[in-house]
Amino acid sequence: MVEETRNSLDGRAHVVVQAGRIGELHQHLSGTEPSASAVPFQLPPVRVRFENRHEERERIARAVEDHPEHGGPLLVALTGIGGIGKTALGFHVARGLTDRYPDGVLYVDLDELRRDGVVEVSDAVGELLVGLGVSTEWLERSLGGRSKQLWSRTRDKRLILVVDNARFGTEVVPLLPSSDHSLVIVTSQHALYDLDGTAALEVPVGPLAVDDAVRLLGNLVDDPRLAAEPAAAGELVRGCGGLPAALQVAGEWVRRHRRRSLSRLVAELTAELDRKGVPVVEAVWDAGYAGLSPEAARLYRLLPQLPGRRSEEASAAALVGTDPEAAGDALEELESAGLLEPLAEGWRLHDLLRGHAERRARQEDPDGTERAAARRALIGWYRRQAARADALAAGPRMTFAALPGAVAPGGPDLAFAGKPEALRWLDAQRHALYGCVRLALEDGLYEDAWALCEPLWTHFLDHPHHADAIDAFHAGVAAADRAEHLPAMVRMRCQLARPLWERGRYEEAAEHLHRALHAAGSLGDAPAERRLGASTVEFRGLLKAETGDWAGAAADFEASRAVHEEIGNAYGVLLQTYLLGRTALRGGRHAAAVVLLREAHTMALGQERERMGARAGFELGRALRLTGRLEEAGPLVGAALDGARRRGSGTDEVRVLEELAELAEARGDAEAAGAHRAQARRIATAGGRVPDGDQST
Repeated sequence: MVEETRNSLDGRAHVVVQAGRIGELHQHLSGTEPSASAVPFQLPPVRVRFENRHEERERIARAVEDHPEHGGPLLVALTGIGGIGKTALGFHVARGLTDRYPDGVLYVDLDELRRDGVVEVSDAVGELLVGLGVSTEWLERSLGGRSKQLWSRTRDKRLILVVDNARFGTEVVPLLPSSDHSLVIVTSQHALYDLDGTAALEVPVGPLAVDDAVRLLGNLVDDPRLAAEPAAAGELVRGCGGLPAALQVAGEWVRRHRRRSLSRLVAELTAELDRKGVPVVEAVWDAGYAGLSPEAARLYRLLPQLPGRRSEEASAAALVGTDPEAAGDALEELESAGLLEPLAEGWRLHDLLRGHAERRARQEDPDGTERAAARRALIGWYRRQAARADALAAGPRMTFAALPGAVAPGGPDLAFAGKPEALRWLDAQRHALYGCVRLALEDGLYEDAWALCEPLWTHFLDHPHHADAIDAFHAGVAAADRAEHLPAMVRMRCQLARPLWERGRYEEAAEHLHRALHAAGSLGDAPAERRLGASTVEFRGLLKAETGDWAGAAADFEASRAVHEEIGNAYGVLLQTYLLGRTALRGGRHAAAVVLLREAHTMALGQERERMGARAGFELGRALRLTGRLEEAGPLVGAALDGARRRGSGTDEVRVLEELAELAEARGDAEAAGAHRAQARRIATAGGRVPDGDQST
C-alpha cells in the first residue's frame, strides 16, 4: 500500500506526497536554496559540415537584426517535406547565434510527445521548464500553471528555442518565451496558419541544388570518385531528390563499394529503378539495406515496432531476441550504413527510413508473423523490467500481476543499482512503456496491458504526465475487462480516477470509482481482496476530499480503516488514521485532528515508518498551533524542517518554513515570521514557483 501513502488532500498532490522520492533525485544542500541552473544547451554535437542554405540563413539573420524591441519573441518557421534538412538548418542557425542569445538553447521534439496525432502541450512546457532548471517537484499540474512558470522563467531572457516537428500553430504558441529578446525556430512540413495572432517569418526549405548536394555528399564520404566522375555524382544526387536524409544513405553506400566505379554503381541503381519501378531514392535505400548482415537487416525491419522514437541496445536486444552486445553491433552497422541517426543516448530512425523499413518488413514478412512475435517479446521484456524497477522504487505494495519470466533467448534483465537508478529508468523509458500498454491492448495481450499499468502508477505519482497516464490507464481498464480479471478491473479504475480528478474531471473519476466499488462487491473474503476493497473506498474518500466533501471523505476513511483493522493490516490502519486527521484539519475540526494525528504519529513511530512519522508529525504540529498549543507544536514542526532538508525536498522545506512563519506569528515574533517567509520565497522562486504577484505574459 505504499502508493496510497502519497495521496494528498490539498489539491497539489506532489507537494507532500513525493517528498521521500524527490529527495533521491533532487539533492539540495541542507538549509540552503537551490543554486541557479547552468545555461542550457540542448543541441546535439555537429557530425557533418553544414552545406549551403545561404539564402535561408540570410533571411533569418536579417530578421534577427530587424526584430523590434517590443514585438514578442522572433518566430521563424522552417517549412518543407520530411528529410529535406529543416532540423539541421535550425540547429545550424541556433549554433551560430549563441553569442547573441547567451541565456541558452532549448530543444523539444513534439513528435516525441504526440499520441494519435495530438501533442500534450503541458508535457512540452514541462520539458522546457526542466531545461530551464525547474525540478519536477516544482512543476505545476495544469497547463495554465506551467505557462505562468515559463513566462516567469523566460522574462527578459535572451534564449533560443528550437521546436521540431510542429503540425499546428496551436502546439507552438504555448511554448513561446515571454521575452522580446528570444528567438524561436520551428520546423514543420507545412505552413502554420493557426499561430493565434503571432507573426512568424516563414522560410521554405527546398531540395538542395545539385552542386550543393554533391558537396554535402563529399562531406559525408571522402571519395575521389565524386570528383573524378562528376556526371555520375550528379546523377546520384539527383536520384536522391536533394534530400539530405537520402544523401546520408547514398554516401555510406558509396563508401562500402570502393572498388566499383561510381558510374557502375549509379547504373545498378538505374537498373533497379527500371526493374521494380520504384523511385531512385527508394533504390538508394534498398542498396544500403542489401549490404547489411542478416542480423542488422532483421533489426532494421523490426525497429518500427518499437513504441518510442529512440532505439537502444537493451530494447533492440529484446526486439530481436539476442544479447545487448550483438544488438549494439547491429545498431552500429545500421548507423554505418546511414540508416540510423545517432543520438546522445541511443539511435533514431528517420521517418522516411521508417517507412522504408516497414515496406521491407511487409515484403519479407507478408503475414506479419515475425513482427507480431517481436512485439510480444518486446512487451514482455518491458513488462518484466518495469515490474523489477517498480519493486525497487516502491517496495512491497499491492499488485496483482505476477512477475513474468525472463524473455528468452534474448532481452536479459537490466542491472538496477538501486532505487534512484530504477526511478530514472522508469522516467527515461516512459514513452516506450506507455506505448507498450497501447500495443499490448491492440495485440490482444490483455494481461500484459494492465500489468504494465502497475509500475506506471509508481512513475505517475512521481512524474504526473496526466494525458499519458489517462490514456494508458484507460487501456488498462479495457484490458482488465477483456481479460475478466476482477482485481485488475477494480484496481485499474482506481488508478484511472486519480489523474482524472487531478485534471478537474471529477464526474468521470466518480463514475470509474462507482464501477470499481460495484466490481469490488464481487471480491472474496481473502485478506488481499478485502484490502483491495478497502483501498477502493479510500480512493473514493480522496476524491470527496478533493472536492471539499470533508464529511463524506471522513466516512470513507473510517470505513476503510475498519476493514484494515479486521484483517490485521497495521499500516492500513495507520494510513487511514492519518487521512482522517488531515481531513478533520482541513474541515476545521482542529481538536479532533489533534487526537487523530497524534494517534497516527505514535503508530508511525512504532512501525518505524519514518516518512509517515514525519508527515503525521508535521500535520500534528499544525493542528496544535491552530488549537493554541504553540509550545507542543514547535518541536514537531522543527523536526519536519530537519527531515525536509535531510531528504533534499525543496517543496517540503518551503511548506514547513511557511508553517514556522505562522507559528512565529502566533507567538508574536513578527521578525522571525518574516525571515521564515523570505527564505521560503527564495527557495520556491529558485525552484520554479511563480513569484507572488508575478503573472507575466
